[in-house]
Amino acid sequence: MNRKVLVAAPVHPLLIKGLQDLGYDCQYLPNITNDQALLKIEEYEGVITSTRLNIDKQFIDQAISLKWVGRMGSGMEIMDTTYADEKGIFYCSSPAGNAHAVAEQALGMLLSLQHKILQAHLEIKEHIWRREENRGIEIAGRTAGIIGMGHNGTAFARMLHSMGVQVLAYDKYKTGYQEPGIEECNSLRAIQERAEILSFHVPLTRETTHYFDREFLSQMKQPFVLLNLSRGPVVDMEVLEDGLHSGRIFAAALDVWETEPYAKMDPNMQQRFDRLMQLPQFIGTPHIGGYTQNALVKMSQIVLDKISAFLTQ
Repeated sequence: MNRKVLVAAPVHPLLIKGLQDLGYDCQYLPNITNDQALLKIEEYEGVITSTRLNIDKQFIDQAISLKWVGRMGSGMEIMDTTYADEKGIFYCSSPAGNAHAVAEQALGMLLSLQHKILQAHLEIKEHIWRREENRGIEIAGRTAGIIGMGHNGTAFARMLHSMGVQVLAYDKYKTGYQEPGIEECNSLRAIQERAEILSFHVPLTRETTHYFDREFLSQMKQPFVLLNLSRGPVVDMEVLEDGLHSGRIFAAALDVWETEPYAKMDPNMQQRFDRLMQLPQFIGTPHIGGYTQNALVKMSQIVLDKISAFLTQ
């Protein structure tokens, strides 16, 4: 019987080739649904996924041949890791593979907001020529607060520092990282008191769901730009919308959403989404921060290396 792998995510061909060299029959089904996967998961020894599959207890119980799971990207909230550990299933992710891509997109969104690039572009398409109204604000000399100093947060912090931004960093579970030019904060207080730019780079857990809520907003001492390229539920979108309308949030950019894609949002969420997209001080993208061609290669190689190491132990 062939050893099978379900590849339920876009990957670079190098990953397919590497798994084949390890003796696997790879079935490339990047658009498979979770329900479809459940019908045939008992056949597979390995699974490659991103966010498409929900590898919960039911999934694991039906995956009677499953030995390992490779995650394209970061964040293992897609999997019941505690139950996987009980079953002896190996799992790995590739957060380092798309960290630079996410950081670049965060920087691009920030610069677009600060320099009003998107707003000016849309106006000039309609032959509206407004220079004074689109006068921008440089990021050099500003103070940014980075929440979460994993791969993505660290990459973005380094970029900001290189551009003359004073960077404050807070990570509840990581200290002593001693990044040159980056001020490590022992609590959120320093960031809430000083930050003019606020960027979230945390995993999705019970603790970080609606991390940015009304209380967090109330603690911010000055108007600021908010960026979220981590996980959608980290930011309460109702609070975000209210903050933008009140001026407490100067501008905001989201690459991730509380529910995504748009078709899965309930009517209230869809209406909020549509209102946000009409605001000139808001930019949204469809969870593409880590979706560069370069990142696809790097994530595929990292996942392959980790699986190879597991299989050869």
